[in-house]
Amino acid sequence: MERDTDVIIAGGGLNGPALALALAQGGLRVTVIDARPAPARAETGFDGRAYALAIASRRLLAAIGVWGAVADRAQPILGIKASDGRAGEGAAPFFLHFDHAEIEEGPMGHMLEDRFLYAAFLDAMRNAPGVTLRDGEKVVAQAVAGAGVTVALASGRRVTGRVLVGCDGRASGTAARAGIRRHGWGYGQTALVCALDHDLPHHGIAHQLFMPAGPLAILPLPGNRSSIVWSESDATAATIAALPDDAFLDLLRPRFGDFLGGIRLAGARFTYPLSLSLAERYAAPRIALAGDAAHGVHPIAGQGLNLGLRDVGALAEVLVDAHRRGEDIGAPDVLDRYQRWRRFDATALALGMDGVNRLFSNDNPLLRAARDLGLGLVNATPPLRRHFIRQAAGLTGELPRLMQGRPV
Repeated sequence: MERDTDVIIAGGGLNGPALALALAQGGLRVTVIDARPAPARAETGFDGRAYALAIASRRLLAAIGVWGAVADRAQPILGIKASDGRAGEGAAPFFLHFDHAEIEEGPMGHMLEDRFLYAAFLDAMRNAPGVTLRDGEKVVAQAVAGAGVTVALASGRRVTGRVLVGCDGRASGTAARAGIRRHGWGYGQTALVCALDHDLPHHGIAHQLFMPAGPLAILPLPGNRSSIVWSESDATAATIAALPDDAFLDLLRPRFGDFLGGIRLAGARFTYPLSLSLAERYAAPRIALAGDAAHGVHPIAGQGLNLGLRDVGALAEVLVDAHRRGEDIGAPDVLDRYQRWRRFDATALALGMDGVNRLFSNDNPLLRAARDLGLGLVNATPPLRRHFIRQAAGLTGELPRLMQGRPV
């Protein structure tokens, strides 16, 4: 049977393009279907949206030919400081400090704006043999028959392939149409996201303040600028989001502190509700899930995109290896290899972040004393501290070849 492509990817955010480039390098034909028009996304100005990319993720981007286009726009993360905090009081005396000098691989990660990363993916897809991008197209139906899968688009077009990969987010239509249920819960928290210009340099240090209502992350961007992810209860966040910019900053300053001098808004402000969402399966007949379609996690450690790129590396390796061996890449045993590789690891990390958020998002004096002691103990134990640094850098566990910096 003649098919339009080998792999159909529903979703063109970031994980979808990364997977397409990796699979194309392995000799597979790939079609990416993105509901949003690509030119509009590529021309977006500064809006403050940025990602923390771990070392392993940077290696993957380099291996698929994307990192060189964005490296000079990325801010190295040279350290991470984590501590309890309260508005107007600053950080607690016991804290955790990770320094990139404690590992041999260099900076623990990089901060990179969404607009630069997506534009680099778009350019790479346009120039990659074997990759077809259908942007401004929405998948409305899918059907598996024999050794193939067909998707129907809102425009009336149909695309046939051997595997369909859902990279279409937490509300994945791919998963729903395949009958894959999701489990999870809301945190009663909403993230307030923005970028700030500040008077003093951040020196490449990322800060995580665990406030009673939820964590406040201060993440370094190039220059004297930082990305902010400020978590509050849903009701409080709704009130804060409705405030004018000056009033918003007046509430943020006592939580933020004055260690970076004066602060000013840079770009727009966003909000999004925080929740945990886990797919019960990552594979179904002729279908696989990756990224947020498989696992939507709390942003407490900035691991959402890194988890997705681990899926990308693992799925690309499984499919390309199967293709080279002459196997049917959509066969149940092939897709099950991917599921067995990624499902436990991603679920364990998601639940770990869930536990950290629950432990720290309160003002219970006994819990506060215990967690401060724990942070101080880890900080005072070099081998333990180094282990957590390597974990934050994405260097632990069974790494796909791409995340080792090797071709797929």
